[in-house]
Amino acid sequence: MSPRVSPATAHELAQCGLLAELPGERLAGLASRMTREEIPAGEAPVVESEPGDRFYVVLSGVMAVSNQGALGPRRVLRPGDYFGEVALAMDVPRTASVRALTSTIVASCDQDAFDEYVRPLFADDG
Repeated sequence: MSPRVSPATAHELAQCGLLAELPGERLAGLASRMTREEIPAGEAPVVESEPGDRFYVVLSGVMAVSNQGALGPRRVLRPGDYFGEVALAMDVPRTASVRALTSTIVASCDQDAFDEYVRPLFADDG
């Protein structure tokens, strides 16, 4: 299976601190709904101010988070980090751009899977 069509695994998602909180069965359910995708260096899967429809977890590679008008990256994402949650959780346009600094593998899910599996993790933080 090529990385582009294979689903993420629960083991890979458990490397993400946020998702590691999910019980095994829920983590496996989320993994089955997440699609693995290769992002070539230089490409931006998330662009500031555009509508957001996916949540991402970095599986390998390095990505930079930036905002329009800011000098340099605001943050660097590495395996286990996630992005894209703000637009989905708050129903707002993307609040930052995320660009691959190296060839990167991510796992992503749509709004429905995010709402079912990931959103409750943020509700518990408050």
